[in-house]
Amino acid sequence: MRKLLNDPEQIVKESLAGLAAAHGDILRVDAGAQIVVRADAPRQGKVALVSGGGAGHEPLHGGFVGLGMLDAACPGAVFTSPVPEQMLAATQAVDGGAGVVHLVKNYTGDVMNFKLAAEDAADEGIGVESVLIDDDVAVQDSLYTAGRRGVGATVLAEKIAGAAAERGDDLAAVAAVARRVNERARSFGIALSSCIPPSAGKPIFDLPLGEMEVGIGIHGEPGRRREPLGTAHDVAAEMVEAVISDLAPAAGAELLVFTNSMGGTPQLELYVLHGEIERALVDRGLRPARRLVGPYITSLEMAGASLTVLELDDELAALWDAPVHTAGLRWGV
Repeated sequence: MRKLLNDPEQIVKESLAGLAAAHGDILRVDAGAQIVVRADAPRQGKVALVSGGGAGHEPLHGGFVGLGMLDAACPGAVFTSPVPEQMLAATQAVDGGAGVVHLVKNYTGDVMNFKLAAEDAADEGIGVESVLIDDDVAVQDSLYTAGRRGVGATVLAEKIAGAAAERGDDLAAVAAVARRVNERARSFGIALSSCIPPSAGKPIFDLPLGEMEVGIGIHGEPGRRREPLGTAHDVAAEMVEAVISDLAPAAGAELLVFTNSMGGTPQLELYVLHGEIERALVDRGLRPARRLVGPYITSLEMAGASLTVLELDDELAALWDAPVHTAGLRWGV
């Protein structure tokens, strides 16, 4: 295992300390509660957004705390759900009186613990709307979830719903926007290698040279099948087919195309893949109108990529374009 760490059991706490040191103008870290909070939270009269999940997917979620996205994030141990006490502490820290939206990836631990935290928050008089993200078309049910997994659409929902909250939408409206993103987005991922959780010190799975795992999750879960690694053109075609056949967008639809590195794929290769994805979409009569390319929802150092496609409308496009200032995303400010 070749990793830059001290004690594997302290990696999340030490990483959060480094995040706060690097981005103290945007966020603060409550080390006791193990939560990341927007520097100017709570914002009175503004709906707040909270998300979270296991560490190892950075910059998700802590890297998306700030103007125009999340108000707080609660990271668990690597690939392990945060506990309800973290989620409740995050909710309390950012409630400005207008309520809080919980954006919850569809993994069993996340769903259960956010539900418990929402119930406790309600007992304190905090209005909470929970939105489930379940955009992965690769598998139905898995080691971690009942139903489809929540993956790349999480980033898009955090940005777009965050912009809705920033412009002053009420609790129900912000939650409705997030649900619309989830309904209109689909994702699919492939892996060229496993990742190595720091506490385990060994890969989750073995993948022979020349093969790829098709339809993986973000925790190193196996996918639909293994097959020979093809060209970037071949891989893009397979990813686009999986996503578009399920999404079934309208003819000529404008799309937000999110080509994501799983952590170990360099930008050089990722842009090759993205170019092939755009060509495949255009060949289907679709219109890439917005793009996001980079490592935004990762699986430690896994080599591989995922594709998320969101069918845009005018409002979703405008909310995507709205200013954002976080450690992981910044434009318009």
